[in-house]
Amino acid sequence: MKISLLTDIGQRRSNNQDFINKFDNKKGISLIVLADGMGGHRAGNIASEMTVTDLGREWVGTELTDPEQIRQWLSATLEAENQKIFSLGQTEDYKGMGTTVEALVLVGNHVIYAHVGDSRIGHVRQGSYQLLTSDHSLVNELVKAGQLTEEEAASHPQKNIITQSIGQANPVEPELGEIWLETGDYLVINSDGLTNMVTNEEIVATLNKDIPLDDQNKELVELANNRGGLDNITIALVHVESEGE
Repeated sequence: MKISLLTDIGQRRSNNQDFINKFDNKKGISLIVLADGMGGHRAGNIASEMTVTDLGREWVGTELTDPEQIRQWLSATLEAENQKIFSLGQTEDYKGMGTTVEALVLVGNHVIYAHVGDSRIGHVRQGSYQLLTSDHSLVNELVKAGQLTEEEAASHPQKNIITQSIGQANPVEPELGEIWLETGDYLVINSDGLTNMVTNEEIVATLNKDIPLDDQNKELVELANNRGGLDNITIALVHVESEGE
């Protein structure tokens, strides 16, 4: 299994409020965490970096391999981080800080994930993209209620308003899921700086190219930047290689 992590400031932002990293626990089990921060001044990039780093620090000390225990760990650790970020967000310097988070644990080809906010996890199998997560956003709630179409949601002026984040007053309710990967599969974990600029079909076309995983990742970032790069762009690619790759 190969993993590629990449983050880019984009074309319009003065700082990068996204953060991403990978951590291995005592059993060699990998955790990938991607966070897209929000909040004025420097608060957003502090919220995202703190969330990723705190989850990683907790993870490396564990010996977890059991999927159910990992799900419980994700829920408990994300809520503890939610309370920590919320408390910090009550201070003047960090008022209103928060972050999305995608956290994935890779136990062989079995992936257990947690999702909060409007970053995304997608699964590509045999040239077909399937979105595994549901955006915690105002427009997605309106789509699910039948009040907006997908097309209207894509250009809605309030599309950036999210309904759940790490750093909120209420307990966070992460979307938990799992998937078994097969040979040739990809996972695409990304912030909305990619989602808003590049279509799922273009993601698949890039992953179909016979080039190294890191180069596929760079091409996706370049594509988003060439479209205007309106936001920070952060992507993790996971690829289950076939024999001979």
